[in-house]
Amino acid sequence: MRLLVTRPQPAAERTARKLEALGHEVAVLPLMQAQHYPDALEASLDRRHDALAVTSAEAIRALATLGPALDPHLATPLFAVGEATARTAAALGFTDIRIGPGTGEALAARIPPETGTLVYLAGAPRALGFEQVLTERKVKHVTVESYRMVPIAYGPQILPDLLRGGSFDAVLLYSRQTARHFATLLAEGGLDAAAFSGRYLCLSAAVQDELPSGAIADVAAAPDEEHLFELLGNGERSLPPA
Repeated sequence: MRLLVTRPQPAAERTARKLEALGHEVAVLPLMQAQHYPDALEASLDRRHDALAVTSAEAIRALATLGPALDPHLATPLFAVGEATARTAAALGFTDIRIGPGTGEALAARIPPETGTLVYLAGAPRALGFEQVLTERKVKHVTVESYRMVPIAYGPQILPDLLRGGSFDAVLLYSRQTARHFATLLAEGGLDAAAFSGRYLCLSAAVQDELPSGAIADVAAAPDEEHLFELLGNGERSLPPA
């Protein structure tokens, strides 16, 4: 299958290698990039806190920019949204990682109110479900914006140029912002969604909602890459670690 991966770097290259190992032809077009805010992170860690929470591996990559200043905090309990984010945290050196089931709301439901002060290392833009559940459960928390995802600017010919190699069998979309930016690029290139790709594989229903009419979309059974790959067909669920 001819596939287009749209997630940010460096994750996009890792995804491409996995798909190529499964025998697919893969093109990579990152549509968003992260701006990290190390000063805000360092200031938040200097204040008294009892635990950390992350709902994206990008927050861990933002923490990595602190270098040695992060060392005193690596034993702090860290609540990670899912397995992939937990692996990224472990690779950075965190030693007390509590792993959630894959969504922000489900992670918040597992954090006990007696945790103390929780620092949520958030991104922007973001869904508010994690913070809402924390508030409902009376978990004391402080939200710190550790990074922001911003669209990468491309000219109107970027998608038409990709079609020179033929139409795509599927486009993989990982966030609402990515899907929204992709829809804008389709319009700017004068392209119909169905003509560009036979299918659009979405990490969640919220991602699907950003696609233009005419796009044939499938939504992963759970919001992780393993289940997204599962949409490609039987026998592709066993993947190498991220």
